[in-house]
Order: sequence, then structure tokens, then C-alpha cells
Amino acid sequence: MIERTFLAGASRGVGREIARCLREKSLSVQALLRSENTRPELEAMGIQVCVGDALNPDAVKQAMAGHSFQAVISTIGGLPKDGQRADFLGNKNLIDAAVQAGVQKFILVSSIGSGESATALPPQAMETLRPVLIEKEQAEQHLIKSGLTYVIIRPGGLKSEPATGNGVLTPDPTVAGTIHRADVAQLVCECLLSERADNRVLSAVDRNMVYGQADFEILTP
Repeated sequence: MIERTFLAGASRGVGREIARCLREKSLSVQALLRSENTRPELEAMGIQVCVGDALNPDAVKQAMAGHSFQAVISTIGGLPKDGQRADFLGNKNLIDAAVQAGVQKFILVSSIGSGESATALPPQAMETLRPVLIEKEQAEQHLIKSGLTYVIIRPGGLKSEPATGNGVLTPDPTVAGTIHRADVAQLVCECLLSERADNRVLSAVDRNMVYGQADFEILTP
């Protein structure tokens, strides 16, 4: 039973959509923010906020300790202009803290192109994204080896329009396409509350925005 979730990456993008989805389901959420900038908006949604940098392992452990979280969800990553990327190290710190805190389940939002899904992207895109995807794969592997129950979700190209309701998960690493951030969030929330995706690595795409391949296996959380 998931009653309390620790969410890293809620300040924007998919993480913000996940925060909204969790609150719509009346689930208790604590968000880890790197700065105070979005605290008022999240607190207005009924989300508890703690401030700390995921690149600081002690800050992450302190934020997670003593709260009896059943699950951790991470959408964090960073652009090169932000300095040191959080895609591996930040997620590693979250995973290690989750193990120490006795968390039951960890959901990592990664990206199509990571690991064996590299073949799903055109070579030019892979070359451009390679440094990011290498770190994302390192984070995925660290989670798989952590002993935690995990779900790794690799979205395709992300769009910011409202949810379409057509987001799907597939274990097929050759599938690529685009998906709206709000649909990724819905899939993450479904995986949080179900065991069907546990210990799986899944790609997330909109069934109507898949590149080329029309028929592929779909996992329903």
C-alpha cells in the first residue's frame, strides 16, 4: 500500500505533472526542490516541500530520513549549462538514500535511447544525446542492482500539451515516438499503485505518435 511518496524533480516538466497527478489521487507527497522558487505553487497543491540538492548525498538522506516513505519517484536530470549533471549522480544519491530509508519502491523516469533502447533512435539523435543517455543508463543500472523494487520508464520525445489519454508502456526497446508530459505522469502514477510493472524497464509513447512501428506489445499497469 503506497501512502506516502518522495518526489524529486517536481519543480517542472514531467515531475510537476506527477505531483499534480498524485495529489488528484489524494496521495501524500513530499517534494525535494533544489531552490525555493516553486515552493509556493507546490504547497498550494497540498505538497510538503523540503529544499536540498540531489547532488549532495547527506542532504538527500536527511530529507528522506524519518518519514516512512513507501515510494520514491525521480524525474531529475540536468542540462550541461547547469554544471554537474544530476542524471547519474543525483539519482544514485536518491537510490542509496531510499535503500537506507527502507523504501519499498523506486520509479525512475529515464529516456528512450538509454541502454538497449539506443537502437530506437536515429544515429544523429543518439550522437547528440549520448553524454546524457550514458548517465541515464548508469542510473538505471544502479537502481536495478540496488535491491529495491523498481520501475524504469523511458519516455520518448516530450511535449507539453494536455494529456491525450493515449500514453502506453511497452517492454519493446525498439519502439520510439513522442508523448505528452501529462500522459507520462499518468503512466507513472498507475505504475506506482500497481505491481504489474514492478522490476520492468518500459518505454512510454503515445500510441498515435509512434515512429514507424505500428504493432508492438503494450503493458497495462
